[in-house]
Amino acid sequence: MTGDGDERTRIFFFDLGNDGIFLFRGFQKSPPVCGTTSTGRFRFRKFAACLPVAAVLTGCSGDLSTLDPAGPASASIAHLWWIMLWGSALLFALVIGLFFTSTMTRRFSGIPASRWIVWGGLVLPIPVLTGLLIAAFIQGETLFGARAETPAKVIHVEASMWNWNMRYGQTESDPESRNVLHIPAGETVEIAVSSLDVIHSFWVPRLAGKIDAIPGHETRIRLKADRPGTFGGICAEYCGVGHSAMTFTVIAHEPADYERILQTLSDAQENT
Repeated sequence: MTGDGDERTRIFFFDLGNDGIFLFRGFQKSPPVCGTTSTGRFRFRKFAACLPVAAVLTGCSGDLSTLDPAGPASASIAHLWWIMLWGSALLFALVIGLFFTSTMTRRFSGIPASRWIVWGGLVLPIPVLTGLLIAAFIQGETLFGARAETPAKVIHVEASMWNWNMRYGQTESDPESRNVLHIPAGETVEIAVSSLDVIHSFWVPRLAGKIDAIPGHETRIRLKADRPGTFGGICAEYCGVGHSAMTFTVIAHEPADYERILQTLSDAQENT
């Protein structure tokens, strides 16, 4: 029985694989190594050995990594991600703590199940979830610029199967580019996104969040690159057989170089 010193909890924790629980099947019936005679201790060490590998993998980054921000909007998203991670970890620790308290401590065996449900299922999670919700709303307001003035530069982006057309102005005579978006570094640019056919999704992970490109409707999102560089962008909404190839590149230029690029695009457009 629980609390009687018969090691019931230890056996339950390490031998869940005997009941077909897939999470623990990798630790089931493992032969001892290096003279180890305690199978349970070996299983625990095997599990603990995986933790550093998992920690290293979390440090992976790349051109489409939201955890490698290159602008204030993406930094807010990464910050929110870490808040969610630690909030979830706190909740997990509370629940696991209650689990071991209820199974390993004899004096809690007389507490009614309804009380465990109220405290473990409501009282503990609600403050954590409320804090996460408030943080998400605050970051969302910042991301979509609800409290900021409209930037001076507005770039129109039209999605179509399976390309992105960028226009740097309001009229058809303004400079255009295809699958390459040019922006000035250090300045906030508003991107007006629309679609020619089906619903797509405009996403530059290292600069901002996602926003849908909807036929007949214009949605807006703001980009700002902290420094000059090249950043990957993708369509984040499945849109057909060419979806995986519907990528684009964002190039952030120094302000003077940006104006020169627009002039080059305009000259090339006039000559065609």
